[in-house]
Amino acid sequence: MFRINTINGNNRMSTQDLLESINAALAQGETEFEIEASGQHDIGGPLWHPEGKPLKFYVKNAGQRVGSMCLPGTEIIVEGSSSADVGWLNAGGRIVVKGDGGDTTAHCAAAGTIYVGGRAGTRSGSLMKHDPLYEAPEFWVLKNVGSFSFEFMGGGIAVVCGYDSQQFESVLGDRACTGMVGGIVYFRGQAKGISAKDTKILKLTPDDIAYLDGRLDDFLTAIGRKEIRSELSKWNEWQKVVPLSYDERPKKANTDIYSFRTESWVPDSIFGDVCDDDFAVIGAIATGEYRRRVPVWENGKYSAPCEFNCTASIPSQQRFNLLRDGKIEEAYRLVLEYTPFPGSVCGAVCPNLCMDDCTRKNVDISAQIGKLGRYSAEAMLPHAETKTGKKVAVIGGGAAGLTAAWQLARLGHTVTVFEADEKVGGKMEQVIPRSRLPQETLAREIARIAEMGVALKTGVTVDREKFAAIKASHDAVVVTTGGHTTRVIPWPGHERIIKGLDFLKAVNKGQKPAIGKKVIVIGCGNSGMDVAVGAYGLGAEQVTCIDVQRPAAFEEEMTHVKKLGGEILWPVFTKEVTGEGIVTQDGKLIKGDTVIIAIGESPDLSFMPDGVDLERGCLKPAGDYSVAPGIFTAGDTIRPGRLVDAIGAGRQAALAADAYLKGAGFTAAQKIVIPAERLSTAYFKKCHSCDVPEAKSDYTRCISCGTCRDCHMCLKSCPENAITRTVGVNGAEYTSDPSKCIGCGICAGICPCGVWNMETNAEPLVFYR
Repeated sequence: MFRINTINGNNRMSTQDLLESINAALAQGETEFEIEASGQHDIGGPLWHPEGKPLKFYVKNAGQRVGSMCLPGTEIIVEGSSSADVGWLNAGGRIVVKGDGGDTTAHCAAAGTIYVGGRAGTRSGSLMKHDPLYEAPEFWVLKNVGSFSFEFMGGGIAVVCGYDSQQFESVLGDRACTGMVGGIVYFRGQAKGISAKDTKILKLTPDDIAYLDGRLDDFLTAIGRKEIRSELSKWNEWQKVVPLSYDERPKKANTDIYSFRTESWVPDSIFGDVCDDDFAVIGAIATGEYRRRVPVWENGKYSAPCEFNCTASIPSQQRFNLLRDGKIEEAYRLVLEYTPFPGSVCGAVCPNLCMDDCTRKNVDISAQIGKLGRYSAEAMLPHAETKTGKKVAVIGGGAAGLTAAWQLARLGHTVTVFEADEKVGGKMEQVIPRSRLPQETLAREIARIAEMGVALKTGVTVDREKFAAIKASHDAVVVTTGGHTTRVIPWPGHERIIKGLDFLKAVNKGQKPAIGKKVIVIGCGNSGMDVAVGAYGLGAEQVTCIDVQRPAAFEEEMTHVKKLGGEILWPVFTKEVTGEGIVTQDGKLIKGDTVIIAIGESPDLSFMPDGVDLERGCLKPAGDYSVAPGIFTAGDTIRPGRLVDAIGAGRQAALAADAYLKGAGFTAAQKIVIPAERLSTAYFKKCHSCDVPEAKSDYTRCISCGTCRDCHMCLKSCPENAITRTVGVNGAEYTSDPSKCIGCGICAGICPCGVWNMETNAEPLVFYR
């Protein structure tokens, strides 16, 4: 609690010094204040904590405008009474005055709550208003208010309890509610002199009673008067004042504003020398160029979280939309535009980053995106309609290389893949255990690439001479040889270590490399877990995996190893490798017959021509994935990564090579994730995990973030029927008619996908000369 006493001897602190002291304390992180004031103004005004924490003020002897322009998150409690302008222009704070409030209490309040435990003065609640984008302001008074209260009130809720006010002819004072056009004033007791030209007095409805009954306890608790609850709860003693509707108000004859301005006022308007007045009469609700905001249909402008997180940029929300529309084959084919490995990677070994931030997780659990790839096993895209006559070589037949080859062939180029191994597939074929990636799935997807027209040449070792020959006979080359050199740290005894990549390759080829009963695996990434599983498959009795840092492997991979009996230890720092195992830096011995290392791999780029930039043993491409004219690269030759990273980079490298062959420039597309606040999940029913449908039917739960799901909600909810739906070659499209649209924003508020956005109307108004 930060305490300030504004009287020091015979000296009184000025308002400016007090406010500066409060601001300085806020900057230091203070959140609660006890202020012994002496009439200073503006205490607890527009303040905020640097970390957004709520603020609380206990104030005695406050001056004018306590809580003026108060912001959300601020609470002010005034002991005793306060002078004029309490909560003037309140913008969201909670203000409690336990005594009387002065004149113009809650004047111009636009949000928040103001409680007065006594009486309030003249013009209290005048010009209260309500922006429909925010909660309505509330103003409660225990006793009565002075004259002219609620004058020109435009919105909000006022409650005058009339306690201890029987002596007054009107608990609302004289000439209350003059010019009132919005809001509600609830009152208990007598009320005379209320403007009959602007308002009417009604009995309470059940909804009114429910509101008052639900809020009364909070009010009485705040002002410390809970004992009078039963007295104030006699609802037959209450009434309410509401404004007359336009049709109910008395009309004057000859109210033609146009005629008045053109015939009776000033010819050519009062500003006719500087502007051209069109004499248009703009209503409170405008259409066309006079709207304050206009709706914009931004279908596809933003990426859904699934698409944004996927490094291959697969728009899964579009797949679900196609399934929703019954376009099943089209949905299964869509993924092939981004990856040729929907079954091998998306549906088998990918960590499915697409599901990590799925908006559906805010309702129940993520949409089943990963498994969706398995349904594309039999899908096929059409061949290029025309051939370009250009020849492209891809060196390296792993995920990045085969993806690049697939994309280039689809673009009409003649593509040949050169692979050093006896089979293409890279680490998918050579390293990943068959238990994680079924051989038949990978074989089927590689066959699909070949069927697209890609020539696959295996057993081709590329050195500098071979590379020069390939480059000379092709119009472009894409280098995707991956990382196949296992990193080994030269500890004493490192010659005893088996390289993890060599071990996994041997296992996948059906060989049975010799290992002991106790195996130590250095490295707890996914490769390390694959090594551990492979060791158990070869008869190891105990596998211990160690790392210097928190294991980077997926949780399910580590869980699998632990279920097999494996142990995962970290942090462990190796000092020496001996015949008995590993000696750590702190002198402990981890026993093991066999030590296998899996801490990463680096590429062998010795075949690359002189002049190509290398950085830490990897290629350093330009923004268009090129390392030299006509030479492009992707995957682990740039940096080690996941298979989905290699697929995404392979596609981009293919698009860059295609642009080069066409003599065009290339810039990788930038993804922007849709702001979460634009999405509405309230329209989706929560389901239990046991009710989640299989992936191909999960379109019922997909929110389709950033992409129109054609739900018709905007169409049906527009109050002016301004929205039109048309169906074109790209599916359903929605437009808003400016001549009907009033800029209310209902379309943007109700759209679950966040496709509609409200922007400031930028249409110029030609007025001044």
